[in-house]
Amino acid sequence: SVAAPPGSPLGGGLTAEAASDLGLNPGTAVGASLIDAHAGGLGVIGADVSGFNLPCEHQPITSRMAMICGTSTCHLAVSGRALFVPGVWGPYLSAMVPGLWLNEGGQSATGSLIDHVVQGHAAYPQLQQQAQLRGENIYTHLNTHLDSMARSGSAADLLGSSLHVWPDFHGNRSPLADPSLKGMVVGLSLRHTLDDLALLYLATVQALALGTLHILEAMRETGHDISTVFMCGGLSKNRLFVQVQANATGMPVVLPDQMEAVLVGAAVLGACASRGYGTIQEAMARMAKVGRVVQPDPSLKSFYERKYKVFLQLFSHQREYQALMDQS
Repeated sequence: SVAAPPGSPLGGGLTAEAASDLGLNPGTAVGASLIDAHAGGLGVIGADVSGFNLPCEHQPITSRMAMICGTSTCHLAVSGRALFVPGVWGPYLSAMVPGLWLNEGGQSATGSLIDHVVQGHAAYPQLQQQAQLRGENIYTHLNTHLDSMARSGSAADLLGSSLHVWPDFHGNRSPLADPSLKGMVVGLSLRHTLDDLALLYLATVQALALGTLHILEAMRETGHDISTVFMCGGLSKNRLFVQVQANATGMPVVLPDQMEAVLVGAAVLGACASRGYGTIQEAMARMAKVGRVVQPDPSLKSFYERKYKVFLQLFSHQREYQALMDQS
């Protein structure tokens, strides 16, 4: 077998049999493929950002991190040299962008964790009923409800000051690489109203964003210089999730103009295989487009610095508790 960089043309293209099955022409170019998350990375990370006043403009692609977020989340960063990041997969040469090394962090449960927390709450039937009456998605309704709970002129983020979540209900993939870790919630009361459901939802979203910051810090400590997040996937359609990611990391989040960025990445591979473009980076710059940029709220910098300190203490305490219980 031969390893081929992504987008490399394979063989003589489609065989007659495969072409017939697919309704395409024999010989149609076939490019070396990628897993779905890495294709999503190609669909966003190389977009031309001219005119958007982003810190990664005029900087190499190594200043960007792609987040492919849905049921779980992949955090993808590339570098010109091999960087070994504890708790983060890689480095893999040419695994996503030919000629560059890939590091891949991740969270095992993101969208699935949010669903678990929301759907398991006593107020979930009330949430469903109200959302249906308004013709809204339940998360759109929760986001609006949080806005109404916030004080006039105050960010909804601040409602999470006394409720804290450690989000590893399915273990920690990065940067601790500890499958034994469990979820934690600190600050619960006996109340089970829709307000309480909204607050728990917010605290969970904030915990996931602080998990992204945890991964980013591990990458920075080993040589990555990341200034901008490029996001795609189902959770990128949730405005609260996106805004909190920006606020917690202190970095702008770039959303693509095409929500199905994985398909854009697959098209990039095909365009290179058919010689439409000479390189993956050229194809990304021409085919991946910026849709919208979400900037962090600078007034929340101190809030998230403090909340991150609590976040780090949560897993430290969990390990302390387990060590106590493991004593014979």
